[in-house]
Amino acid sequence: MKKIFLSRLFLASSAVLLSAFGIIYACADGDWDYFGAYNSNFTPETFADKSYSPLFLSGGIFYGIGFDTQHNSRFNKNIKSDWAEYLKGKADTTTVNYFLIGDEKPRYYSDDKNTIKNKEEIEGLHVYYKTKKENKSTQKWGKKLNLKDEKVKNFVEFLYLAQKIETVSIGDDYWSYDPVVAKTFNDAKMIQSIENVYNTLSDPFLKNRYWFLTMKARFYSNDKQKAIDFFNKTESSVAKNTLYYRALAYVAGINYKQKKYATSNYLYAQVFDKCPELRVVTAYSFKPKNESDWTRALALAKNNKEKAALWAIHGYYKDEKQAIEKIYELDPKSEHLNYLGTRLVNSLEQKINNSFQTDGQGENQKPKPQTVAENKTENKTKVDNSAVDLIAKISAAGNTDKPYLWDIALGYLQTLKGDYSNADKNYTKAEKTLPKTELAGMQLRLLRFVNNLSKIDKLTDKNEKTILADLNWLFTELPKNYKGDTFRYQNASSWSRSYLSHLYKEKGDQVMAEIYGESRYSYWNDGNAYYDNEKNLLAIKSFLEKSNKSEIEKIGAGIYSLKLKDINNFQAIQSTFKNKIPEAIAFMQQTDSVQYVKFLGNPFNGNIKDCHDCEHAAYQKRKYTYIDFLTTIKEMQDKLAQKEDVYTNSLLLGNAFYNISHFGNGRTFYEMSIVGYGSGPYSFRDSMKDMITNNSVSKMYYQKAFEAASNKEQKAKCLYLISKCERNDYYNKKYTNINSYWEIQDDKVNFIAWNSFKVLRKDYSDTKYYQDVIAECGYFRTYTNQ
Repeated sequence: MKKIFLSRLFLASSAVLLSAFGIIYACADGDWDYFGAYNSNFTPETFADKSYSPLFLSGGIFYGIGFDTQHNSRFNKNIKSDWAEYLKGKADTTTVNYFLIGDEKPRYYSDDKNTIKNKEEIEGLHVYYKTKKENKSTQKWGKKLNLKDEKVKNFVEFLYLAQKIETVSIGDDYWSYDPVVAKTFNDAKMIQSIENVYNTLSDPFLKNRYWFLTMKARFYSNDKQKAIDFFNKTESSVAKNTLYYRALAYVAGINYKQKKYATSNYLYAQVFDKCPELRVVTAYSFKPKNESDWTRALALAKNNKEKAALWAIHGYYKDEKQAIEKIYELDPKSEHLNYLGTRLVNSLEQKINNSFQTDGQGENQKPKPQTVAENKTENKTKVDNSAVDLIAKISAAGNTDKPYLWDIALGYLQTLKGDYSNADKNYTKAEKTLPKTELAGMQLRLLRFVNNLSKIDKLTDKNEKTILADLNWLFTELPKNYKGDTFRYQNASSWSRSYLSHLYKEKGDQVMAEIYGESRYSYWNDGNAYYDNEKNLLAIKSFLEKSNKSEIEKIGAGIYSLKLKDINNFQAIQSTFKNKIPEAIAFMQQTDSVQYVKFLGNPFNGNIKDCHDCEHAAYQKRKYTYIDFLTTIKEMQDKLAQKEDVYTNSLLLGNAFYNISHFGNGRTFYEMSIVGYGSGPYSFRDSMKDMITNNSVSKMYYQKAFEAASNKEQKAKCLYLISKCERNDYYNKKYTNINSYWEIQDDKVNFIAWNSFKVLRKDYSDTKYYQDVIAECGYFRTYTNQ
């Protein structure tokens, strides 16, 4: 995955220095964060501190968070905790938080009535201390706080000054790709007064905060060099805490603005190393302009730890493997190795082909299926041997911060290379230093399972037993019991299903190949073509009905999304479209609750316009369930066989079969995972597309109704409904070889004069229905106006 230093992306916010000087981001090959649960077996959270999490390998800006949006709130927890400790016994936590932060809930519109007035009240308390006169603020807070207490006064006076700086340092939480004009604080007198307070204080807590407030004020002033001067003059006496590194980030930002890129990047690396809360910000802001900047930044480093920190950020953008090599030489115990190690492994596993197929040669060529052996052979060549050697070297030495990371990583890569025996040894070695956490335990178990399954080239009763417990854990226990969203097991779940499916396929067991090979992660799909073959369908039904399943068969049946009711439903749908209604009823009665699903519109109505939403919203005296629909059709067909009310029954039967087609108001009747889903016929495979777009049964019943019609109004209606079937048939044939909507060529022909249009115009122009058609059907109106 290539990483490059990109041009600046500006943020409308006040993060440390970002709004003033712009930021960059690491962009992978795609815009969406496609790394994680569904294409990785290696969970980085197992191995690296939470502060590195946004820097894990990602297809987006930052892993897990997208954009960094904590610019105004990143240190809220620290600030509240520090002041609560200072004011212990003087003010309760709720009061302290109120004055410090106010309302932490985002507000998306103006609501003056409910806006918290903490800033106004701080101003009022400041006026009280200055004038000794009571006001609204003292009346409210005088009963809750001892306003004469020195610490309370110190708190209020500090916040009064801090709020002045916040007028330029706090921004709106939204992103902008346009440059943001930096705000400046130009009250030099107030800035100097803040520094004067710092110089006179002896209390370490207050002195530290006034020191940082001075730095912040000078950073946002129009003379930023004074911030650097102040920092250089005072830093030796300042505790190396979070406030210190926040200030150091200001210095780094100013140096960047002054085009001192090497110094800027060197300082950012120090902050990255020492202040976990600012790792995202400093990684964002780190940007050598060229190789010379990078070399000079390295030269500024005073010791190995500082060099390692520089390589830690450099590896995020450039080459994880190189960064790991350099850091390991400099400082084997560096925790930066952990996150870079996860990035390296994650990047290596992205190259692995889990699809068991190769891309087709040439445009629109279907992928070529692979055997298990072919897939393994391909994947062995995709593992970077130099990366494996590096990880093996670190694993063997065992002298890092987290030895188990390198043991597990090596074992995983050995699995991908087919070295299963050594993988087992490294997993056993990892257990000796593995922390006793749920995530670590699950990670090791998952990769051991991947190794064990990969050992199997042909399924036997003996080797099946080695994976049964883990299959049950992976497919059943984890989805049911694991409530987190960190552990990456979904990829192993889908891969193992596909792996087993191919083993069964090579064994000649098509049923089990389907049971384990069914796709679980698509919704808008073209259904399941396996069921187009009746022999396959009956074989699956027989398997699902089987009472003496083996353990691996029970697991497969448990995870297979289709149950007997679904297959019976599919058979009911097929039988209905084939006009085998007694057979359809028998199948539908075996679909459990599916038979009681109600149509959204009345399936027996026939309208001039095909407007599904209109018909769904229209009043319906009776709501038909699927089984009601079929039994009603059966009743009508029985009456028709007895020549009873032939016109009405034929017309309603035509409407019924029309409405369950793609063109009618009852599409939900056929929409299911075997048939498929989609707003257009191109979403369906050919067999299902033919089924749902075929109006021949509808046309046959409309023709019967026409022949039985007793007046011209009835005949006109029948003719128009027949023309709709002719229209649909025209488009079906016109677009027979089209695979998608985008392939349709505009031949400027929207419709033709179908036969029923001609007869309707010629013989029935004196009917009221004819006028209704002209009013509602633009095609027919255009035709009659020619």
